[in-house]
Amino acid sequence: MEAGKVVAEAEELPKAIVRRVVKDTLSRCSPEDSDINIHKDALLAFSESARIFIHYLTATANDICKESKRQTMNAGDVFKALEDIEFPEFVGPLKVSLSVRSGLIEFKRKNGGKKEGSSPNKEVQKKRKTGGPSKKTESESTPMKGDSGRK
Repeated sequence: MEAGKVVAEAEELPKAIVRRVVKDTLSRCSPEDSDINIHKDALLAFSESARIFIHYLTATANDICKESKRQTMNAGDVFKALEDIEFPEFVGPLKVSLSVRSGLIEFKRKNGGKKEGSSPNKEVQKKRKTGGPSKKTESESTPMKGDSGRK
């Protein structure tokens, strides 16, 4: 095993996502410095820190779940774990984020995944304008056994 490859690849966080999160955060903190470069080692440090935090939070939430004699971890276990590991300031924003996300999921479920403002009539009109693919009968598209397909 290589000394540099301590963590299994399956546990690594995607580098592109870590880079995007770091750059987005930096641009919000200092908009005038939007062209900040991040060294490869710094990205690795962010990635490893996040991975370790996730492991620690997961283990704590798992303990809370087991203390409640349950096998399925829920968001409440994660909220309690955040408080237990002394990150209570994360609970409020996390609850807001989850409620917004669940609201979007509920909206999509009720509307069949359609975008807001989209109506069935508009969908039908789009299909009529484009005409759609021509439909062949099964006998035209699939040659019979022993038939070479030529006519």
